[in-house]
Amino acid sequence: MALIDGRTTRVLFTVLLFAIALGFLYVARHTLIAFLFAVFFAYLVEPAVSRFQQWTKRRVIAIAIIYSLIIILLATFFFFVGPRIGRETQKLTASLPSLLEKVNSGQIAEEIGLEHHWSATTSRQLSAFLASHRGFLLELGQKAGLRVAELAQESWLIVLVPILAAFFLSDAHMFSQVVLSFFHSKPHREFMQGVIHDMNQMLADFIRAQLTLAALSWAVYSAFLGATGVQYALMLGTAGGILEFIPVVGPLVAAALIFGVALLTGSHWLIVLIFLICWRGIQDYVVTPRVMGKSMELHPLAAIFGVLAGGEIAGVLGVYLSIPVMASLRIVWRRWGMYAERRRFGPLNEYSFIAEPTQRK
Repeated sequence: MALIDGRTTRVLFTVLLFAIALGFLYVARHTLIAFLFAVFFAYLVEPAVSRFQQWTKRRVIAIAIIYSLIIILLATFFFFVGPRIGRETQKLTASLPSLLEKVNSGQIAEEIGLEHHWSATTSRQLSAFLASHRGFLLELGQKAGLRVAELAQESWLIVLVPILAAFFLSDAHMFSQVVLSFFHSKPHREFMQGVIHDMNQMLADFIRAQLTLAALSWAVYSAFLGATGVQYALMLGTAGGILEFIPVVGPLVAAALIFGVALLTGSHWLIVLIFLICWRGIQDYVVTPRVMGKSMELHPLAAIFGVLAGGEIAGVLGVYLSIPVMASLRIVWRRWGMYAERRRFGPLNEYSFIAEPTQRK
């Protein structure tokens, strides 16, 4: 009698393959992230490419037209708005050391106290508290600087992602067929077709919703901060719009950045704080459910876990990718449950995984 039967050998071999695959994904995570962002970009422009393809009859020409329009729009935006954002960013960067020194020394507490008519005792207590935590504040500022530098190191994606996305746009159908070619039986192929169909719909909804939310946040932040006379309004509004792309963490960082600059510069910080609280309530509980819908179908705890785990694995980019990855895992789990149930209760080849519509709560 063999010590290990054939079934156990197959299970161990499968586990080993999965372990090797996960190890490879971890080692090559930075390269894979670039490809994932290219896929997201492809989903973003796919509707426009398909529309132009109906007119041009050639997909390559349609892709070239869309890329040309994107370049023109970006060039126009940066020509009119970019110089002002650059000047505000340079000015804030130059004045940041003196602003942080005001916090570390406690001078900011005295200025706020005079502005809001606090008692001398309250101002001194707050000033002493800030001065006593000078080391912590410096460490916090250094960590924030490192995070910004880490994000700047990923700027090469701006050039690489559109190039990779062009290949995905031109050969998207071929990639799906390659994946399906690994599944030879009809039930397995239908299962994978269902997974691909659900993922396509989920990713398309996610990318377009994120772009809509980011554009809306940029417009609201810039308009409000500009109307209230907050310094560096356009730069802060642009940063807030960009950070809206990062689920959960991004909006919190944007709010902290805007409030921190308003507080340090004395630019109506109390009004800004009230606005940020109100806007986050409107954005999270009114706008996002309507724009995003239920396409992710993730519990808030699962979303938070995914964000934290993604940050540990791949930093800022991992945080951004965490939500679609978690949603993809949910799709595979749900489709596998359907597959197992139909395999157990009836002839599997009588069912079609594609025909069943995706349930949305």
